[in-house]
Parts: sequence; C-alpha cells; structure tokens
Amino acid sequence: MNFITIMGLVAAACTTASFIPQAIKTINTKDTSGISLAMYSLFAFGTMMWLVYGIFSSNIPISLANGITLIFASIILYYKIKYK
Repeated sequence: MNFITIMGLVAAACTTASFIPQAIKTINTKDTSGISLAMYSLFAFGTMMWLVYGIFSSNIPISLANGITLIFASIILYYKIKYK
C-alpha cells in the first residue's frame, strides 16, 4: 500500500468518523429538528454518487469512506423522515 492510499484511508476514517456522534445522538434522542431534510437528502445522494464513482474507479479509500458515510447519513435521514 503506497503513501497516497494511506493518506486517503486516514482522511476517509476522519471524515467518516465525524458522522458517528450525530448518528448516535439522533438514534438516542430521535430529535432531528436541527437537521435540514433537503440538505441531508442531497448529501446522501452525493455520497451515494461518490460511492459509485469509487467503485467504478477502483478507489478503495473513496469507496470505503462513502459506503460507511452513506450508512450513517441514511440512518439520520431515516430518523428525520420518521420523526418529523
């Protein structure tokens, strides 16, 4: 594994991990009043597109980061829609 791939994995881990506290808080409180439905919908779509890009370009850091981030963003989006 080369240095650039390692840098990409570290960046992916940091940005992906940043969603964990929000997902945990949303699951525990079911409070999504401070979250924009339009923003999270667009974000989840963009993340899905990055995931597809990462898969088709065989880019492991992009695929891994966006796959995991999409899971967290989808959880938050699900709670936003379910608990208006």
